[in-house]
Amino acid sequence: MRIPASVPRTAPATVPASAQVSATETAALAASRAGVRIQPAEDLATLRLVSRFLADVWQTPASRSPLPPDVLRAFVHAGGAVHYARDEDGITAASALIFGPPASSAVYSTIAATRTSGHGVGFALKQAQRAWALDRGATTMVWTFDPLVSRNAHFNLGKLGATAVEYTVDFYGRIDDGVNTDDETDRLTAVWPLAEPPPGPRADFGSAELDPRPAPDGEPFTARDETGHWCRVPLDIVALRRQDQPLAAEWRAAVRDALLPVFDAGFTATGFSRSGWYHLTRKDPS
Repeated sequence: MRIPASVPRTAPATVPASAQVSATETAALAASRAGVRIQPAEDLATLRLVSRFLADVWQTPASRSPLPPDVLRAFVHAGGAVHYARDEDGITAASALIFGPPASSAVYSTIAATRTSGHGVGFALKQAQRAWALDRGATTMVWTFDPLVSRNAHFNLGKLGATAVEYTVDFYGRIDDGVNTDDETDRLTAVWPLAEPPPGPRADFGSAELDPRPAPDGEPFTARDETGHWCRVPLDIVALRRQDQPLAAEWRAAVRDALLPVFDAGFTATGFSRSGWYHLTRKDPS
């Protein structure tokens, strides 16, 4: 597993006990508010249930789950963690993570999924992962996500406070499931500093100078102002893929062409506006 260059390579100081306690309390409160119980999955029977749940979310047969039970079992045996959230109706969310290279003090979240969005379950699941990782000395969590999925961008960058540091073309290769629908799997790499406080208000898209080139929907989708670059993505790419795959592919190409040179120039995605725009900035304007 390669950890992006922006993640520290030297082992940091031990995680303060206060940060661990705070993370545990935050995780417990988030789970309570979401009405779920979150715990590690360790026995094979539970891992099989988690694997089936992941297959349901990605709309594949159980035999083609994104993470089969044997792989989840290996993750746990190797010192990683599989978490799942349960309510009165059964499993409603699940995640898995493994440790990165020792010098990075990072964990890598290989998957995270919820049955529905907007109920706080996803936030509670990530907080459980965070508390688990901090308790074991990790200070950073890394994962990838599809840059076209706006709800994930808002959640990762806006709510959690992660930063997208890298754009990779066709990261996994084409995946034929009910979510990716055989589209190319471009991914952003998210880096989340686990011991830092939650993010404050971030810039929203306002009076930036619009680039005249149109998106596939005919409207401008890139802009720039004194704070950096902006790039708009579709409101619901998952639905668009089901309705019009060629149009979804056009969006993929347009956003890729817009974002790749910006990341290559040293910018990172530090926010995502309520109106669906990535905000890309860099610490050193030079």
